[in-house]
This record gives sequence, structure tokens and C-alpha cells, in this order.
Amino acid sequence: MTSPQPSPMRRGSSLKKLARSFYLQPTLTVARKLLGKYLIRKIGTHTFAAKIVEVEAYLGENDPASHAFRGRTKRNDVMFWKGGHLYVYFTYGMHFCANIVTEGEGKGRAVLIRAVEPIEGIEVMTKNRGLESNDKNFPNLSNGPAKFCQALNIKREQNGTDLLGKEIYITQGENIPRSKIISTTRIGINNGTEKKWRFYIKGNPFVSKK
Repeated sequence: MTSPQPSPMRRGSSLKKLARSFYLQPTLTVARKLLGKYLIRKIGTHTFAAKIVEVEAYLGENDPASHAFRGRTKRNDVMFWKGGHLYVYFTYGMHFCANIVTEGEGKGRAVLIRAVEPIEGIEVMTKNRGLESNDKNFPNLSNGPAKFCQALNIKREQNGTDLLGKEIYITQGENIPRSKIISTTRIGINNGTEKKWRFYIKGNPFVSKK
């Protein structure tokens, strides 16, 4: 198993919670800036921390690949909330995917978290994924949107979570230089395939697809 980096839990500035204003920025700006940030998830006595390494942006009525392209529905309602909430949806009858809602209320924009690098709570994440603790393919733990949600036990109940709360939130994390950010087309969509709205950290082993 590849050794994870040291825990960030003692790095004061890196654990400063992001303000609402961060999420109210233009969606593509938020998508790039999310790379390197730490997502913190707390369940009882367990704390999970993971570095965001891959994301995809979805721009509402301007994006035929977006859930919000045709307007507000019961399923996508959280996408239209004010930026800084978690939009969780169920797909393929078996997986959950989590998105960060962006911009102002009523916009219908969000950033899908495609992959994270585990930092804290790795043993429990491994159990959540149904993997062996000595699994040699360590990136397989969270190198995909459904794997990420399973590892951190994010389900339908977390849909609508305020990221300024205490259950799930995002902190400053690490500064990723622009030269290390790759922009490319999104994965697993049939429309809007020409948009280079997928961003990931160059060389990170947890990216879902190079």
C-alpha cells in the first residue's frame, strides 16, 4: 500500500474553514480553487480528512450535461440553493455522488467531487469501501466520485448539508500552482462533451482517469 502523507490535523492555517464567499464565486473559479482543499467529514468520534484532487464543473442552464439544464425539480432542488451546500444524488441505482453548490441562490450550478486523496481516517474509509487493509491498490480507495462517497459514508441523508456547519466542511488545505492543474473534458456524459470543465492535480495517483 502506498503510504499516505502525514496528517494535516495539526496544521492550523490549512484547517481554516472556507467562508461562504468562497462558494459564491463563479463556478469555474471555485472548481479550480477546490483542488488541494481538505474536505473534513465527522461521524461520531470518527474524523475523515481528504484532499480534493479532481473535480468537474456543471453550469446549469448553460450546460446540457448539468442536472439543472432544464430547470428546478424535486431531485435537483439543492443545486439551486446558495453556494456552500452539498448536493448528493443517487445514480445507476447503486451509487451516490457529491457536488459542491456554487454561486448565488437560484443559479443551479455545482462542482462534482470526482476524486480525493485520503489523509485522515483511512482505516475506517477502507472498511467503508469493503477493501482489505493491506490492499496494494491504495488509490482505488477513493479515485472516483462513487468511491469517494462510499469511503466517507456520504449518502442521501447528507444532501443539503451546509458546508459551513460541523458535519462536513472544506478547509484551506494546500496551495496548488496553476502549472499543476490540468483542464480537460468531463467523463461519462453524452452532452456538453466539448467543455473542458474537468480539473485535476497533475501527477496525483488518486485522479480517476489520466
